[in-house]
Amino acid sequence: MQQTNAGAAVPAHIAIILDGNGRWAKRRGLPRSFGHRQGAKAVEPVVLRCRELGVQSLTLYAFSTENWSRPASEVDEIMRLLREMLQSAERYRGQEIQLRLIGDRSALAPDLQQQIEQVERESASCTGMILNMAINYGGREELVHAARTLARQVEEGILSPEEIDEKRLASALYTAGQPELDLIIRPSGEKRLSNFLLWQCAYAEFVFMDILWPDFTPADLDAALEEYRQRDRRFGGI
Repeated sequence: MQQTNAGAAVPAHIAIILDGNGRWAKRRGLPRSFGHRQGAKAVEPVVLRCRELGVQSLTLYAFSTENWSRPASEVDEIMRLLREMLQSAERYRGQEIQLRLIGDRSALAPDLQQQIEQVERESASCTGMILNMAINYGGREELVHAARTLARQVEEGILSPEEIDEKRLASALYTAGQPELDLIIRPSGEKRLSNFLLWQCAYAEFVFMDILWPDFTPADLDAALEEYRQRDRRFGGI
């Protein structure tokens, strides 16, 4: 349920843009791949902290549709890290965390797609928290995907154009059935969305932090949540 006042409870749905891995490595004179590996290590403590706090959905922006333009070696390292995470997904299931990949998975290697499907299937009954990993994700691409889904339903006679409203469109998004997005956190000092959850962020709060993702800890999450609690969320009201 959406909160409408300051001092609200823990957000039902948090999204975090995992930004700053490359800069973290550059500052230390290391290859960018080292930054991504260190960033991957920062994920689990934050996920478990969200689970502990009672967050219902956590969405992590790990690889965008635009990131394919990066050097092949960097992309390969990110995909390698994704495989490693999926291979160790059992420890998330032990915490009743359901894993989902959101984004266009058709561009991923076939074996990686199979691995994703297996992890999603094995964790489908977990009820503690949903962890969305946004891989090959773009907010505009998601809206196009939703529009095509609804267009096919109209073409097949399942619904009429007049039946398409906000609720129906939301049901065609990758995050269908999950709580409304309450909070987006972006570390690294950047202050933009970067094509992330464009529909879902309509009434989300934003917290921008001057810390690179590999250095982000549960304490930083707590600090962002404290700032969130000070917000007066009126949702267009007074």
